Amino acid sequence: MKSEQHSPGQPSPPPHADWSLGSAEPTAQPALPTAGEGGKQQPSPPTAGEGGSGGMSPGVGPEPAHVGAIAAAGGATRPRDLAQGVGVAGAAAEATVGAGRGFHESGSRVAPAFDERHPPAAELIADCVHCGFCLPSCHTYVLFGEEMDSPRGRIYLMKEGLEGMALDDTMARHFDLCLGCMACMTACPSGVQYDKLIEATRQQVERRYVRPLPDRLFRGLVFALFPYPARLRPLLAPLRLYQGLRLRPLLARAGVLRRLPARLQAMESLMPDLPDRIARATVPPRTAPVGDKRARVGILTGCVQRVFFPGVNAATARVLAAEGCEVIAPPGQGCCGALSLHAGREAEAQAFARRTIDTFERLRLDNVVVNAAGCGSAMKEYGHLLRDDPAYAERARRFSAKVRDVSEFVQGLGPVAPRHPLALTAVYHDACHLAHAQGVRKPPRQQLTAIPELRLKEVAREANLCCGSAGIYNMVEPGPANELGERKAHNVLAAGAQLLVTANPGCLLQIRAALERLGQPLPMAHPIEVVDASIRGLPAESLLS
Repeated sequence: MKSEQHSPGQPSPPPHADWSLGSAEPTAQPALPTAGEGGKQQPSPPTAGEGGSGGMSPGVGPEPAHVGAIAAAGGATRPRDLAQGVGVAGAAAEATVGAGRGFHESGSRVAPAFDERHPPAAELIADCVHCGFCLPSCHTYVLFGEEMDSPRGRIYLMKEGLEGMALDDTMARHFDLCLGCMACMTACPSGVQYDKLIEATRQQVERRYVRPLPDRLFRGLVFALFPYPARLRPLLAPLRLYQGLRLRPLLARAGVLRRLPARLQAMESLMPDLPDRIARATVPPRTAPVGDKRARVGILTGCVQRVFFPGVNAATARVLAAEGCEVIAPPGQGCCGALSLHAGREAEAQAFARRTIDTFERLRLDNVVVNAAGCGSAMKEYGHLLRDDPAYAERARRFSAKVRDVSEFVQGLGPVAPRHPLALTAVYHDACHLAHAQGVRKPPRQQLTAIPELRLKEVAREANLCCGSAGIYNMVEPGPANELGERKAHNVLAAGAQLLVTANPGCLLQIRAALERLGQPLPMAHPIEVVDASIRGLPAESLLS
């Protein structure tokens, strides 16, 4: 099923526009095959001149040399890490594009699409030469095979918006479907700053596009709840009761859960397994270093991480202390603003950023250490987020320069704490906002492979594809998110590991839910929890139970 590309009366871009350097107009390339009424037709792999490395199919026998080169250009270490098939979304995900979107249409239309407050920058748009290397790295393009749901298609829409095209249901939908995973930036040979482009565009959409009332209410609920630990904590008791009484399987057998709206079904399925005693995993305001002090660091305890994954924060503080760090966890900290920033809620994200800077700046820290990929990505961009604020612009730049992912920090400092054996096999999943947005790939693997007797595996196939979590994406777009989650779950299982390790709470919840739908649950842990278990000499069973 193909989506409408524009509202009536608006110009339509040629399929697979190939913008060559120096060309005044795009040259049309052959369009992807469309689905007939009997089902989706699988497109053939395009050549490098026809959209780069899009949709490579798994081969038999050795990969040709040029396939490996294309994979490397696409940001993958192996050809099978890129998408294996394009336009293969199932009915649930496919229903999110095309006619009859109902829930997603409000009739809102504003022209021109963008106002004068930081629209997507024309000079950044011009960096895109429409080569197509981004296509196999783009998860919505992989699902739908739709040009306007690829990075270069969205960049084309941004250009059209700058030139006067109206922002309507269709244009907003193509931007909403972007996961913001930034895998296209890893793949892009031209260095296109898609992160800044999509961030600016989302802010325009949130300011100018009027969403349907049910959508506005749901998003309002999400952002009134998740960035605020004090509002999440009262939910712990009823949620723990719900899990303790094993109501989920009872409601599922009775057919109650499937009668819920899709977004509420998603929220229910993503509910974490809650620890029995949250208090045991809280982080004290100060943790003394073990041995000589090598650094004074602050840690972000976060909002969702603090309430639902307190063990990750506790493990982070213990590992940093074992490595000779004085660890400060200021009790007054709140949300860093990542969820708001990645959803286009600019003013809200700026308010959270200012509060975070105020909280940590006065503590005279060497670094601020973060253990959630999305949070670290946002905090490293505070300088850009607050660039117009004369009171915070320079402070934000200095603050961002101190932010480090915990694996990045420990490896940079140089590990000194002894590691004890953990006899297990683990598979590592790259969180998108760690690998693509921050460019941190090696440090988590280096930490894990330094543990004696731990055997580390990579995700069997499509390792570069997102799991579908992406901030609030798996709650507001459950169809495509579930498709991506189950693809990732199958590829994780194919690695044949005992433990899944990943550095983002959203990824843990998303893949866990997908594995449970497949009836094949797998133990999971944050990398720092594995390192902590090794330093403390805990048995492997402590991670596998």
